[in-house]
Amino acid sequence: MKKVLMVVVALLAMVAFVSGVVAQDKPAATEKPKVEKAKAAKADKPKAPKAMKATGEVVAYEAGKTIKVKAKDKEMEFAVAADAKVKGDIKEKAKVTVTYKKDGDKMTATAIALVPEKKPAKPKAEKK
Repeated sequence: MKKVLMVVVALLAMVAFVSGVVAQDKPAATEKPKVEKAKAAKADKPKAPKAMKATGEVVAYEAGKTIKVKAKDKEMEFAVAADAKVKGDIKEKAKVTVTYKKDGDKMTATAIALVPEKKPAKPKAEKK
């Protein structure tokens, strides 16, 4: 009877040690879902509209409201954001660069800057 009791106590002790080792491995396994949740949270965030640029000639400009620019062969109309940065005196037929964000079909200008006119290069005097 003593032998059976000793074997049972030994088995219980072994089970207790093995379950302690298994319990230590589980926290490492529970950390993986936290990392996966963080990645999923980043993927779920809506991306902010990417800032784009258009350069062309001003067709129409209403300060603080809209600007229409002819870029290459097409006209583009932008709503001017309330906090848009406007550099220079914007007039019709002036060449400008419009930085804008596109959200669906709506284009909103976040910055408008005059493109400096290029001065013709002076011919160099010939040396004698």
